[in-house]
Amino acid sequence: MSRVKLNLIAAACKKNMGIGVNGALPWRLKKEMAYFTTMTTKVSDPAKVNAVIMGRKTWDSIPDKYRPLSDRVNIVLTHHVDALKDKVPEGVVVVSGLDGAIEYIETRPDIESTWVIGGSAIYEAAMAHPNCGKIYLTEIQNTYDCDTFFPNIDRQQFHLADEDEIPGERQLEGDISYYFRVYKKL
Repeated sequence: MSRVKLNLIAAACKKNMGIGVNGALPWRLKKEMAYFTTMTTKVSDPAKVNAVIMGRKTWDSIPDKYRPLSDRVNIVLTHHVDALKDKVPEGVVVVSGLDGAIEYIETRPDIESTWVIGGSAIYEAAMAHPNCGKIYLTEIQNTYDCDTFFPNIDRQQFHLADEDEIPGERQLEGDISYYFRVYKKL
């Protein structure tokens, strides 16, 4: 069994599980984005770093000034590895699938945690993968028109868990309320 545990992190509308529209987030939530950054960058060992795994469309949706995501090993999954390898900055890893990403991470003892950050197909593959550990889902209480969705969470496989450092109470930013949830794979 691989030492690599996959943590998924996403924000989705609670009603329709929407996560995006036209290659962008349908909301602007500074505190929620700070939570994403903190969760995907914090390490217990200062000599280590975390990895973020994303699909090519998610990579493309990150504004140029934030690409690659700083202080993290960026791994992009695509069916067209050779075409993308020449287009990404040095240090960004391009592989053909989730198993390739896990194999790469296993060669890097300096990677502490692994975060899957989208999109839909990558989340779905990660949730079905035996290395899947937890889903960190921000459940946005408002409803937005979306064209990209988070996969349904199978409550037979994942149960709601409490974590000390994750606030359980309702968050409010402007007129948008949301909850930070953690689902642990059984």
